[in-house]
Amino acid sequence: MIARLRGRLLERAPEQIVVDVGGVGYQLFVSLQSFYRLPAVGGEVDLRVHTHVREDALQLYGFLDESERTLFQLLLQVATIGPRVALAVLSGMEASELEDALSAGDTRRLVAVPGIGKKKADLMVLQLREKVGLLRGVRQASVTRRGGDGAEAVSALVNLGYKQSEAERAVAGAEQGGASALAEIIREALRRLAS
Repeated sequence: MIARLRGRLLERAPEQIVVDVGGVGYQLFVSLQSFYRLPAVGGEVDLRVHTHVREDALQLYGFLDESERTLFQLLLQVATIGPRVALAVLSGMEASELEDALSAGDTRRLVAVPGIGKKKADLMVLQLREKVGLLRGVRQASVTRRGGDGAEAVSALVNLGYKQSEAERAVAGAEQGGASALAEIIREALRRLAS
């Protein structure tokens, strides 16, 4: 199973890209949300991957961040949703918006996505509301555990207008990159958010 790919973007079209990894071109399906955040052709990409195996095909679905891949995999657990519909849902709204809609039981927001009717939206809320709540709880606990400068940096970035999930990822990356003081963490996180 392929879980992650890092390489050079060879081709770029809505919902489908080709990434060169060591001379091999991998075709991946991507959401429009990820597509708009991709670099130009020739740029480096680092994608989380979901490998979908069918009787007649092996398909790769790429995501720029872990939260989008997690939501994709949760959507696949809903009885009537396959990978193409799950990708359409993620194309229709950002991961944080989808989490909000599922947590709040906002079926009107879900029905606005092409391919999702009232019954399917109700089923999504019924089967995923608790799972999304648990997912958010785990994410919040990791931020709380981090505490100190990391938590303050996340708070500062949220106050600057960044989404909570974006701020958490940027701060985690900054800390993994070796930043330790609050000013260093914020500076590095802002650099990551700008790129």
